[in-house]
Amino acid sequence: MIKAIERYREMSPEQRKGYRKEFFINNSLYMFLIAAVIVIGFLRPNFLSAASIVNIISLSAANLPIALGIAGAIILSGTDLSAGRIVGVVACVSASLLQASGYAGKVFPGLATLPIPAVLLIALGLGALVGLINGFCTARFHLHPFIVTLSTQLIAYGALLMYLRIGNNNGQSISGLDSSYTNFINGSILSIGKTPIPNYVWYAILITAVMWFIWNKTTFGKNMFAVGSNPEAANVSGVNVKRVTMLVFMLAGILYGMTGFIEAARIGSNSAATGLNYELDAIAACVIGGVSFVGGIGKIRGVIVGVVLLRLIFVGLTALSIDANMQYIIKGLIILIACAIDMRKYLVKR
Repeated sequence: MIKAIERYREMSPEQRKGYRKEFFINNSLYMFLIAAVIVIGFLRPNFLSAASIVNIISLSAANLPIALGIAGAIILSGTDLSAGRIVGVVACVSASLLQASGYAGKVFPGLATLPIPAVLLIALGLGALVGLINGFCTARFHLHPFIVTLSTQLIAYGALLMYLRIGNNNGQSISGLDSSYTNFINGSILSIGKTPIPNYVWYAILITAVMWFIWNKTTFGKNMFAVGSNPEAANVSGVNVKRVTMLVFMLAGILYGMTGFIEAARIGSNSAATGLNYELDAIAACVIGGVSFVGGIGKIRGVIVGVVLLRLIFVGLTALSIDANMQYIIKGLIILIACAIDMRKYLVKR
């Protein structure tokens, strides 16, 4: 910050004018969202109450792991359209294995409620498997991630619909979860005022810390950014591009699996609609947070900021009683504007 101020002071009047113009353009979306939050807070004072803040933090935490997963794919100048459906599959599988033993609508009546760690491993394994398939097809067959993940999105959705018809479930929502599972996810050890902070907020913080370490302190993280910036140059310098690509998508799948495991208990009733369009929110959060589709650019703190800002604006729109259908339009516009600003930054740098 201090160096930036010093550089600004050394600029000529024309350079300062250009710098201010670029600054406002590059940060216009942030400014708009922050201004919107201020206006909503003025119109609806309860929007910034302790209960509302905890709600925003909780919703952000629930969406953070999937956003971190998709951010890795975007850094490779790709994307992942299968993320939401993977979350849905994992959520329904987790819920079916952790239903209360005496629940009348149990998917597997003869199966005892499994231990939470075992189901968590299954959830992470399922996510990792689909992620590995995405990465393998992208790296081995040189297919664009858009096509690969669109295909696995459809496959995962079909598999989910078939899974929901297992036993006597007949396509119904999976609910009646064991109390140990719901307490593990939704229980609380700390409150703000009288509003408890759910446990999954702390899990999201731990996941974020691990991802920060992977991105910034490991060779894999450095190779990921190198491949995203220039795969040919990375390959020449000795980076195994195919291996890095597969690992990025596999790690993303693990994060989707964690999201699904949390989501199953968080919402309590899981159906074919679970996970629908989650990837859109995650992609929007990433581009708002500065993760560039150009590739090789992105930071963990940017993803966090993007997730929180996006959740702030949507909770605010709900507080203002904006129609839910209109919120989809606003979400699409935010993604479009963020991508346009991102591309402009890239063209200016060139």
